[in-house]
Formats: sequence, C-alpha cells, structure tokens
Amino acid sequence: MFENLKTFLGCPCTEIPAGTTVEKIMDLYQAAKARSVREGFTPVLISAEDWDGDAEIPREKSPAAYLKELHSVMPDGKAFFEQRTAYFKESAAEYGYSWPDESILGPMEGGDVIDRFLGICNYRDQTIPMVLAEIPAEHPWEVFAWMPFGGWNECPSDEEQMAAAKYWFEQYGAVPAVITRDVLEFDLPAPVPRERAMELAMEQFAFCTDIVEQGCGSIGRLADGLWQSDKWFFWWD
Repeated sequence: MFENLKTFLGCPCTEIPAGTTVEKIMDLYQAAKARSVREGFTPVLISAEDWDGDAEIPREKSPAAYLKELHSVMPDGKAFFEQRTAYFKESAAEYGYSWPDESILGPMEGGDVIDRFLGICNYRDQTIPMVLAEIPAEHPWEVFAWMPFGGWNECPSDEEQMAAAKYWFEQYGAVPAVITRDVLEFDLPAPVPRERAMELAMEQFAFCTDIVEQGCGSIGRLADGLWQSDKWFFWWD
C-alpha cells in the first residue's frame, strides 16, 4: 500500500506503520515541519491504508500541470466562504428553513480542545498506516495538487480546498497537515484569538457542516474549542 501512494506523490516519503504511537507520529511531523522551510517542502501525513494496490487516486495530470489548472479556477478565499454560505441559505430556504438553524448556534462554551491529530487513528483509537510526505509545494495550500481530496458529496472541490487553505494560512498560519479518505486536518502555530473564534466557526461550518451536525452539536461549542486548539479537524460523511 505504501509503494502505490509514494509513486503517485513522487516526493520523499517516510512510512509509518500501523500501531506507531500517537506521540511518535506527532514527533515525526514536528521534526519534518522544523526543517521544511529551509528544505522547501510541506509535510503532510497521508493515510496509506486508503490507497492499496487497486486504489485509483483521482488525478490524471502531473502535480505541476494540475496546480496550474487549480490556480486558473481557484476562487478568492473570502468570496468562497460567502458564496458557500449563500448556497446553504438558499437551499434551506427552499424547504422553509433558516441556515444556520437557530438550534445549532448555541453559546460559546463547552468546546473540545484539539492538540493532536485525530485522523491518524481509527474508530478503535488505534493508529493507522501513514505516509509522511514531503510535498514540494511552494506554498502549503498548494498540496492539493499532489494529493487531491475534495469534490464529493458536500466536500469542497480541490480548487475550493486550496482557496480556503490559502485564506486560513494568511489569516491564522494554518497549514494542511493530515489527509485521509474523508478527513482533513490543519496545524496552526497557535490557537486563534478568542474574539475571532465565532467568525471562524461560521466559516468552518460552511466549509464542513458535518463537524457540527454530526460532531460537536453547535457552532458556539465549535468556536469555544477553536480558540483553545492548535489543530483543526474536518470530516465529511
């Protein structure tokens, strides 16, 4: 499973077997991140078990060609969040609902602190086989040209993922750090300011409604976790 993914990525990769401790995986990521600036790459932990020998990874062009294509269609990040919010509001209005529904706004309290990556473990809380890829992207938000991710169900497309990642990098220093079949996680240098947490939670809810509707239960609770966390977790059903 490792070789298929490593060949596809075409960049230096470190194999991380299943059962490696969470602490060891976090240490490997932090060590790669520490040297990434001077060596010119973005470290990303990618699930190897999703890409066995028969798996088809959805990119037909080279990373360079696909990156050029993504840049040509990538929307402005702030405009993307506004358009996505408008889309959900219009869709809800067609059925006589408001978006977001008042019941899931909630007070900014009771949030969960995320200080380690969650997508590196399965539902039994056991670590899965990973590849720590040293993706040679000039900017961290460009990693989706090497590892396509979105465009299914309500998951934003690759160019939208890139637009959101660029915007969040410029605003908060957030970088894509973990990619599995249905999980995307970001690493931050520090938690976001408390006074911006609700604004960010609304953006994240528009980006991935499942983290609230099938996750923490309210936007306020999401916001309360964001100002205390240096990792962001997204999951699409």
